[in-house]
Amino acid sequence: MLIGFTFVAAPLLFAIVNAAVQMSRLSDRSEQLVVHGMHSTRDNQLMFEQISALERTARLYQIIDKKDLLDVYARNHDRLMATTRELLRLLPDAQSHEQLASLQAEAQRLRQVLAQTAPASPEMSAIIDAYPGLLDMASKMSQRSNEQIDRELDDLHVATDRAQRELFWQTLLLVPMTILAVGLFTFLFGRPIRAIDRAINELGRGKFSRPISIRGPRDLEKLATQLDWLRLRLLELAQEKNRFLRHMSHELKTPLANIREGTELLVDGAVGELQGSQREVAGILRENSVKLQHLIENLLSFSAWQAKSTGLEISEFKLRPLIKGVLENQQLTLIAQRVRLDVRIEDLTTQADRGKLRLILDNLLSNAIKFTPRGGTIAIHALGERDQLVIDVIDSGPGIPTDERNRIFEAFYQGKTPQGGHVKGTGIGLSVVTEFVNAHGGAIEIIDRPAGGAHFRIRLPLRQLDGDAEAIRTAHAAA
Repeated sequence: MLIGFTFVAAPLLFAIVNAAVQMSRLSDRSEQLVVHGMHSTRDNQLMFEQISALERTARLYQIIDKKDLLDVYARNHDRLMATTRELLRLLPDAQSHEQLASLQAEAQRLRQVLAQTAPASPEMSAIIDAYPGLLDMASKMSQRSNEQIDRELDDLHVATDRAQRELFWQTLLLVPMTILAVGLFTFLFGRPIRAIDRAINELGRGKFSRPISIRGPRDLEKLATQLDWLRLRLLELAQEKNRFLRHMSHELKTPLANIREGTELLVDGAVGELQGSQREVAGILRENSVKLQHLIENLLSFSAWQAKSTGLEISEFKLRPLIKGVLENQQLTLIAQRVRLDVRIEDLTTQADRGKLRLILDNLLSNAIKFTPRGGTIAIHALGERDQLVIDVIDSGPGIPTDERNRIFEAFYQGKTPQGGHVKGTGIGLSVVTEFVNAHGGAIEIIDRPAGGAHFRIRLPLRQLDGDAEAIRTAHAAA
């Protein structure tokens, strides 16, 4: 992640450093231009002042004729030479140097001629008349200096515009590069993280068959290894649980079969005619032994399904006889509870696993009986809707609390709603129903009922396309 952040930040850091360098260069050039302009203006002004001072001194010397004025003239001349040398340093072009050299030569000539000429002579007037020409030369030098400053200022504007364009194009290039780098490292980090998230979700849903192998950063690979160890441990625990359920259920079936056989003998009078109260007790024993047998069969079915040892055996059959058989198996319990039935079944032919569909209906009906009060109503409706079989099982019980709807399909979960009957359920009936419905490629949902009660709706394909049954078996075997 640190390497990724470095790669993402590198273009931005480059842009910042480059912008800082460009701004520093432009700032230095601006500062140099300001200093150069200031010195050039000062020197030009001094040059004019010093030439004017030379002219004034020469005129005074012409009128007064004092030798001390020649010394004053010499000092002003030396100042003018120093100023012109400074201008030579500030003006690098050859033409400026030639003009300054001419000005220096003319000033030097005037100094020499002035020192050798008498104040009242006609040559002195010629010397005085030469100073306006010297000022004209200084004016041209000042103009030349101003032009040099203007050129440098234009160059600075050009450099600024060029730097702005370069920074603009660099930014325009770096933005997609940064986005590409962010996308690349998001993909490199996001893919293993999403794989870990899927693996954790599968572990949470109890799917332990798929190995967890992730390629990516070393830390994420190490985490994937630990998750795979957890998966193997959970798979081992699940297998131990299934083995325990199978062994316990098989151990219970043998004594239960003896109990049922003995109860049937009592009810049939094979060991003697029973009195009324005795027959009632024997009936209760038979009824509860039947319920207990259903619970054990559910445990066996759930254990077998969790172990993935059962597949789908698809066949074509009529729906009405199947539901009629389920109702007949629960007939004694329905009569004992005085439950009214509302059965509306369309004459449909479906393709499914007959045994699994029978167990689905039997578990839903048993669940409805368990929560339906004495004298209540249970409705079973089945109809064809396009290419789907829709089965509704509705009871008039207390209904399913909203906070329990997401958990009632979990194995061994039992809600807080009180159950009827003498034998408490194991909490796996709806889990088995969900597994078998999903195996058929269907879905089960809970429908809200304003009038109260629980309403389960199952949607199954009416027809399995060619190869669907084998695909379903293969998929669940692979899972």
